[in-house]
Amino acid sequence: MPLGVGCWAWGDREYWRYGDDHGPQDVVEAFSACVEAGLDLFDTAEAYGWGRGEQILGALARRSPRPVVVATKYAPLRGRGGAAAIRKGLAGSLKRLGLPRIDLYQLHWADTDEAPIAAVMEVLAEAVQAGQIRAVGVSNFRAAEMHAAQAALARAGVPLATNQVHYSLLHRAPEVDGVLAACRELDVALLAYSPLEQGLLTGKYSPDVLPPKPRGEAVWFEAKNVAAAQPVVAKLHTIGAAHDIDAAAVALAWLLANPNVIPLAGVKTGAQAMRNARVLDVTLSDAEIAELDAATVAWRVAR
Repeated sequence: MPLGVGCWAWGDREYWRYGDDHGPQDVVEAFSACVEAGLDLFDTAEAYGWGRGEQILGALARRSPRPVVVATKYAPLRGRGGAAAIRKGLAGSLKRLGLPRIDLYQLHWADTDEAPIAAVMEVLAEAVQAGQIRAVGVSNFRAAEMHAAQAALARAGVPLATNQVHYSLLHRAPEVDGVLAACRELDVALLAYSPLEQGLLTGKYSPDVLPPKPRGEAVWFEAKNVAAAQPVVAKLHTIGAAHDIDAAAVALAWLLANPNVIPLAGVKTGAQAMRNARVLDVTLSDAEIAELDAATVAWRVAR
């Protein structure tokens, strides 16, 4: 599974305008196009559409003509009940998905006050042993938190499979904050969310053309940030022309050049899914990778 599929937009009305910007038929076509192209890792969360995202993905997975890998996440919201509440949260996700088990179950973020890492990993290891989940992952974890999670799981004989963090040409923090190095050291896959910077790297947007609110109000769509990204997008277009792919596919190819990284590219339509899948047949040259590295060095900072 070199390339995964981000499903945040599937069912999310508030941020991604599901039902307005795109709808059920678009999502069905997106899912089908992904499966047909060999993309079989689909990532959602209980917080996406407040359960609606899981319901949509579960229904599609159950009807899929080919096996798919379903990943979801538990949100450790303050006052929810600590690590023990994960058992109820997991049961809710299984019910909404309509699946007998979850392939990858992740803690959506670290909150050591609400849910201490060791206690969380103990509950998740029990869920693996009970057959409710196949693999344990984390999300938005710093390097030290990854080591703590891995150590806690190891006591139960369960490996840490993934850490899902923000990583793109315009957000290269994992390279300098220790997360990518920790993934390599611990043999953990880095799942890169927002690999296209929520559309900014596709070339669709400019300082005069922004996505609708509330997404258009996000910090990366501030006028100065969109303007700063334009030379990078232009370089993506130039490199893409040499491979007969678009800017988005080049941005994904740059991430795929790292064997530890699996981009989770969000799709809302079948056309977007087919566009992303084209990257599977492309390998950037060392010179092209170096060119993109140099063009985005300003974004190689810890956050």
